Amino acid sequence: MTKQYQAHIYVTLRPSVLDPAGTAVKSGLAQMGYDNVEQIRIGKYIELMLQATDEATAKEQLELICDRLLANPVIENYRFDLMETIKEGVH
Repeated sequence: MTKQYQAHIYVTLRPSVLDPAGTAVKSGLAQMGYDNVEQIRIGKYIELMLQATDEATAKEQLELICDRLLANPVIENYRFDLMETIKEGVH
């Protein structure tokens, strides 16, 4: 029997990688008077639902999905939160 899981995935640039988008936002904030902001890093947030037989299998699939498509492991880190959900219409 498969279970349904919801994943919240956070992808960020590795600390050693320059972040031009973050630098541009920091500059814009400084021009608006928010000169107390010291650093900004821009990332991605992704939600997905998947079905798997158990949590370990779901985590394994998510690792592969993130490594192969959602993140570039050379320049990005990722982490995810995984929660089992109740399928709608099933009691």
